[in-house]
Amino acid sequence: MPDREEVDAGSGASGCQAGVAVAPRVVRGAEDTPRPSALDRAQRWRALGLRGATVWCTGLPASGKSTLAARVEERLIAAGRPAYVLDGDSVRKGLCCDLGFERAERDENVRRVGETACLFADAGVISLVALVSPFRDQRRQVRDLHERAGLCFLEVWLNTPVQECAQRDPKGLYRLAHAGGLRGLTGVDDPYEPPVAPDLEIARCSPAQASDAVLALLGQP
Repeated sequence: MPDREEVDAGSGASGCQAGVAVAPRVVRGAEDTPRPSALDRAQRWRALGLRGATVWCTGLPASGKSTLAARVEERLIAAGRPAYVLDGDSVRKGLCCDLGFERAERDENVRRVGETACLFADAGVISLVALVSPFRDQRRQVRDLHERAGLCFLEVWLNTPVQECAQRDPKGLYRLAHAGGLRGLTGVDDPYEPPVAPDLEIARCSPAQASDAVLALLGQP
């Protein structure tokens, strides 16, 4: 966002002149503290007739996370339920565009997405997160965030074998990693810690069956 703007105003008490570039003013109150909504969650959800939740799809690259999240989103919207996919690739184009792939930056990527999903869920939206999120402690922190807020968090593990992920390889990442052109790919030279007790494990089933299982987990027909 530019830090200067063109102001088109006549002279007056403010002293502004037409076409003169001025630095924006920051107006601060006595306290720069967040203001809570005038509505509580129960009122909001009651008015909408909806309850928010986060479905966190985790698994190796090319395990089918984004495909599953998109399919579930489509079916929820068709049923009149607001839903939104937070995909690993899309969030790195905006929300997390300043982050790399070192451990600390991966942790921050997961934290930001978790906070965003939590806000969506609080608003009554089904957040469908598709993120490798390879470490258990990362996912535990996001679950804890939701639980502290009294929000539903469902961890869905796409348990697709690495050999199958490498065969799919829609972005060519495995091929590049095996050729030595990419370092730090989860499942090749970076670890993936599978969930110990996921809310749902998806393994060797069709996309339709997988989306049926997620919708059943959400209590949706």
